Amino acid sequence: MKHAFPFLMLAALAAPPALSQNMDDIVQLDVLDGGRTEDGTYLGALRLTLADGWKTYWRAPGDAGIPPRFDWGASRNLGGIDITWPTPEIHDQNGMRSIGYTDQLVLPVEISPRNANKPVRLRGEMELGICKDVCIPSTLGFDHKLDTQAGRNPAIIAAFAQRPYSSKEAGVTSVTCRLQPTGEGVRIEAQITMPSAGGEEVAIFEPGDPAIWAAPAQSRRQGNTLISSSEFVGDGNGPMTLDRSEIRITVLGSKHAVDIQGCPAARG
Repeated sequence: MKHAFPFLMLAALAAPPALSQNMDDIVQLDVLDGGRTEDGTYLGALRLTLADGWKTYWRAPGDAGIPPRFDWGASRNLGGIDITWPTPEIHDQNGMRSIGYTDQLVLPVEISPRNANKPVRLRGEMELGICKDVCIPSTLGFDHKLDTQAGRNPAIIAAFAQRPYSSKEAGVTSVTCRLQPTGEGVRIEAQITMPSAGGEEVAIFEPGDPAIWAAPAQSRRQGNTLISSSEFVGDGNGPMTLDRSEIRITVLGSKHAVDIQGCPAARG
């Protein structure tokens, strides 16, 4: 599973009919304005519009996917940026699970200016994978001066509304993780006490370190507790160090999703 990304990228390079298409016919990126907040930050969004049948990936793309990456380096007066990811969908891709979006992705961003009295210009690139019958790594550029007079944007408001619930909103009362060394890495078992998110709940683990890969999780219910286990495997370039506060677990259900930050050790 861990070697699915290179395989898919090679498959993409071996598919001239798809690659010969104009990328503008497959995916387009534009920047939306959402105005200023009471805190002095800007609201905006990157909007990806995909051709029919194409999809792109969430920040943790699953077994078969290419994680998106952002380069904001050419921006001006950019002090900080905070991304809010809408709840993704789960797809079956050649027998492997991928996690992402179809049709359109509106990705809200909250931007803090370095100098509140000067304009902000967002300029940079987004690296992403887009897939249909094959996966194509792509780089899309953006260059946009934020409109200080813009009003609230319905598309950005709708995207915010599609985010996963926080632990508090979802009624999570307890989260603990047990870690056990394995031959290749560390097995992690999370016990999450919370109401059901609906249907078959899928837990997605993010170790908090891009050099660590997380295997697809197995989950089961035991009353009010969701028990999910995965394995973390390092890149082999040194000892693997886990920061429990950086571990992130997203539970996807048929009713809603839940975003859980941090996974402390079980007591006793």
